[in-house]
Amino acid sequence: MAKRSVKRRMNQGEFNTDHYRDEESKVRALFPDHVRYDPDQADRIAEKNRDQRYTKNIKPRSEGQGELIKAIETRNLVMALGPAGTGKTYLAVAKAVEALEKGEVGRIVLSRPAVEAGESIGYLPGALEDKLAPYLRPLYDALSDRLSPKKLKQLMSEGMIEIAPVGYMRGRTLNNAFVVIDEAQNCTFGQLKMLLTRLGWHSTMVVTGDPQQSDLLPEMSGLGDIADRLSALEDVSVIRLGQEDIVRHPLVACMLDVL
Repeated sequence: MAKRSVKRRMNQGEFNTDHYRDEESKVRALFPDHVRYDPDQADRIAEKNRDQRYTKNIKPRSEGQGELIKAIETRNLVMALGPAGTGKTYLAVAKAVEALEKGEVGRIVLSRPAVEAGESIGYLPGALEDKLAPYLRPLYDALSDRLSPKKLKQLMSEGMIEIAPVGYMRGRTLNNAFVVIDEAQNCTFGQLKMLLTRLGWHSTMVVTGDPQQSDLLPEMSGLGDIADRLSALEDVSVIRLGQEDIVRHPLVACMLDVL
C-alpha cells in the first residue's frame, strides 16, 4: 500500500526527490575508508577519546613565565621564586607531566613541607596518606588539571607519580625523575640542602616558593639564602617572578602592593 502511494505521488509530481537526495548526502560513514574497525581496539579508542580533553598545551602568559618554562627545559635545577599567583607550582607540575608522557623521565616526585599556615590543626585521623592529604592538596589539584582522574590514579598506583613530605626524602637518590619541591619557603636551610642533594642522574628538579610568605620564623626560612648562593652557578637557573607575572584575579596584584 505504501509503495503504491509513493508511486502515485511520484507520477503526480508530489514526491520531493531532491529533499531525499539532500538527506542522503548528510549520511556519513561511522569509520572513514582508511580506518578499519577492530572490535578489540574499541575500548582503547574510547579511552583515548575520553582523556583527550586533558591534553593541554601550556604557554607563558608573561615574560617571567616564559623564562621559567625555558629554564625548566634547559636546566637540571631551577629555582622559581615569586609572589602568589605567578603560576610557579602549576608550570612546574605541567612540565613534569609533559616530560613523563614524552618518556623523558621515568617518574614524578612531588614534595612539600607539612607546615600549617599560621595555626595548628591538631592531629588528623587515618593512615599516613590521610594525615598528609590536606598538606599535599595543592599538588593533587595541579595534577588533576593535567591528567584525567583515572590516569592519575593509575600512575600513582604504579609508583610513576609519588607525592611525599619533605621529612621522608632524606637518604634517597632520585634518578631519572622530575622532582618538584613546592612551598620551599617553609623549609629551613638544612632541609633545602638535603633536598637539593637528592638530585640524581637524568633528573630535573624545580624548587618553588615565595620568600615573603613563609610560615616559619623569618630567620628560619632558608629559601632566600639558598637562592642567592645558587644564582652564582652557571648550570642553575634562579627565576625571580614579580607582580607583573601574577595570573590570578587582578586584585591579587593590587593587594600585594599594599600588604
